[in-house]
Order: sequence, then structure tokens, then C-alpha cells
Amino acid sequence: MKPLSLLLAVASALGTAVSAGPAVIECWMVEDAGGGRLAKKPAALLLRQGPGTPPPRPDLEPELYLKVHDPAGTLQAAVRRYPSDAPPPHCELSRFIPLPASARWARGLTPGRSCPRALDGAWLMASVLSPIFSLSCLLRPQSEPQPEPALFTSATAVLTVLTYSPIAQIQLGQDALLDLRFAYMPSISEAAASLAPGPPPFGLEWRRQHLGKGHLLLAATPGLHEQMPAAQDGAVAFAAWDDDDPWGPWTGNGTLWLPAVQPFQEGTYLATVHLPYLQGQVALELSVQKPPKISLTPAPLVWAAPGEAPPELLCLVSRFYPAKGLEVEWELRGGPEGSFQKAEGQSWLSALRHHSDGSVSLSAHLQPIPVTAKHHGARYACRVHHPTLPTLGRSAEVTLEVAGLSGPSLEDSVGLFLSAFLLLGLIKALGWVAASRSTSKDPKEKKAQ
Repeated sequence: MKPLSLLLAVASALGTAVSAGPAVIECWMVEDAGGGRLAKKPAALLLRQGPGTPPPRPDLEPELYLKVHDPAGTLQAAVRRYPSDAPPPHCELSRFIPLPASARWARGLTPGRSCPRALDGAWLMASVLSPIFSLSCLLRPQSEPQPEPALFTSATAVLTVLTYSPIAQIQLGQDALLDLRFAYMPSISEAAASLAPGPPPFGLEWRRQHLGKGHLLLAATPGLHEQMPAAQDGAVAFAAWDDDDPWGPWTGNGTLWLPAVQPFQEGTYLATVHLPYLQGQVALELSVQKPPKISLTPAPLVWAAPGEAPPELLCLVSRFYPAKGLEVEWELRGGPEGSFQKAEGQSWLSALRHHSDGSVSLSAHLQPIPVTAKHHGARYACRVHHPTLPTLGRSAEVTLEVAGLSGPSLEDSVGLFLSAFLLLGLIKALGWVAASRSTSKDPKEKKAQ
């Protein structure tokens, strides 16, 4: 049993290591180089390490090799969920300057317009993008001296804004839930400057950008009783701190709920969390979709005489979204050339028909070529490809019957039997009625004699 226990322990350790996500996130430090140009330098976020000092990175400047301390654990929790076989996330670092919120509705967060001296010093904003999560993390490098030569820089994650739904695909007419969570842990100097225990006031802002236009969707400052702009499109946000621990760290929720999503609500959603003089923002992409319904007429059979063309086939592709990306193919299955081939004939598409819910419909037409006896039993199929459908698409089909080659089917045989049975019963009934009438007339005739 000991070897088995050891094997299970090793397997468990390997599973934990695989699911723990990357220990280092490679980044680019992006700065303004003047003249409308940007300068980029390699950087890295060290999230976990083994015993001892961090592994050396001679390819990085020490101030851009950041050993991150995450008191709230939000950044670490997000990275642990990252699949080991997924491409590495995209990460950028930039300089950040603490400033009061510029929006009028958020001015209650910062009664004093000057930034406290406790926030002086260098700040960095890390933006990490991936299909799994999207986050922004406000980092404060530590100023403690290190032994020469310095190999890395320690930094604390002060404010982390995170979403686990960076790409949301919502069915047309259904509700959308755009995930947003955030965590805050003030640095030592901030905590010393603030005498009030408990989480600070915060502001939540959701904006939508689409086709070059943007507008405020929802704004909230819980507990400040400020005059807020009216929410748009029925949007509701769960804006609150999750706990009220006196000294932090604190986590909060800013998830947005949109009822019965329509196509006009597609676009980029910007979620911003405002703290006094600090901000964090993430972007989410929302797209609306609806798979098409497909019907083919005439169905289920189409008739034609040898040498004649079958009647026109109509494939109705109804109630789908988006309108782009739709393709219709006509196939002939089981024909004389083999089990599968492209159907010959003249084909065309109708114009789009728009519906009140934002979905669209169109019809595809095919006028097949004249058929021969070899086409008997073949099937015409209308195959539709659309971004909302699987790779092979979706199809509907009808069976071709060539006149003069079809024997009676089982249904026809049953129908003929039932017809004959009813006819025989009818004849017997008429004979019984006639016999009854003749019998009733005989006694009357005898009395008359």
C-alpha cells in the first residue's frame, strides 16, 4: 500500500501544480516616448516562487521584475484558474498617477481636491487580458532598500478589478450577467493616514461603446447618497463591499445585470471602480446571437417525371442573428454520382427580412435540373452555416420520387387494405338492408291476397 499511497500523493501534487496557473506573467512596460510614439520594454510579474530568493532574470531591469504581494488574494485566485495548456495572457504595465475622479457624480468620494501625501511615490497599472479573465491591478512598488545588486522590485497589489466574463455571448432576448469583482488593500502609509476603520466609499461606473459611440449606462456611489444619473436599458448593478473588516483587505461586487438583451446592446463594456484618488478599469465584449431555424418545402417528398425538373425548392432560414456570416449550400445525397455531391441548378437568395426583436430571416431557392430514373430516391438538402451553429452547420432535406418508379409503400398498402375492408363492409351492409326490406314486404302481400 505504501507505493500506492506515494503514487497518489505525487499525482495529487502534480494536479495541484498544473491547476495553479503560471508563476510568472510576462509583460511589456509601455511608456510615452514623445512625438506620438510609444516605447516598450520587457517586464514580468512574479506571483509565486520556491524557497529562497526569486530566480534571476538578467534580461529584465530590476524595477521591471516585480515580485507581487497580493494581500487580498484576488490576483492569485484568478491566475490559478488559468489553464496550463492555454496561450499566455497578454500583459501591459503603465505608469499611474493618483487623481480624484473627474465625473461630477463621483466627486463625493474625494472632498479634498488635492491628493494626500500618503499616495506620493511610484505607481504602476498592470492590465492582464485573456479569454479566461480580464483584470487591472494597481501596484505600488516598495521603497525599502535592497542589498546590491538589486535583482527585483517588491510590489503590493493595492486595487484589483477583475472579470471572469471578458467575452460574453448572450442569446437574443435573454438576460446578461456581466461579472465584476474588485479587491482593495491600502498600503501601510495609506492606512496610517486614514483614521476611519472599515472599507472606504467607492464609485461604480459602467459604460458601453459601440460603433464609435459611447455613453454612461450606470453609475453608483453606495452609501454616499449622491445624485446619480438614471440607469439606461434597465441595467442593475450589485454594487457593495462583501465585508466590513476594520482594516482590510476588502472585496466587493459590481456585477451588471441587463434584462432581455437586444442587438443594439452589443459592444465593449467598460467597468470602472473609483476609490478616493485611485481607479481600476476592465473591458468586456458583449455579443448577441441567435441560431437560425431551417425548413425546406415541398416536404417530405418532391415528385418529378423522367426528363422533367422537380418543382422549385424553398429553404426558409428564419429568426437568426447576426445577419453576417450566413452561407447556404445545396446538396444532392444518394444521387447517380455517389452518396454526396453539390446539387446542380439555379440558386439564389432573397433579401433579408427584419423582425421586431432584431433577428432576421431570408429564403434560399433552388430550381433543380431535369432528373432521370437514376435520381429516384435521392435527397435534396439545404445546409446552412452560421457563426452560432456547429462547424458542419445545420440542414433539412426532402426525398425525390421519380414518377413510374415508385412501388406502393407500406402506408399505401395499409391504406388500400383499409379501403377494401371498408368497401366490403359497406357492400355487406347494403345487402343486409335489402334483404331486410324484402322480408318485410312478403307478409303484407300474403294478407292482401
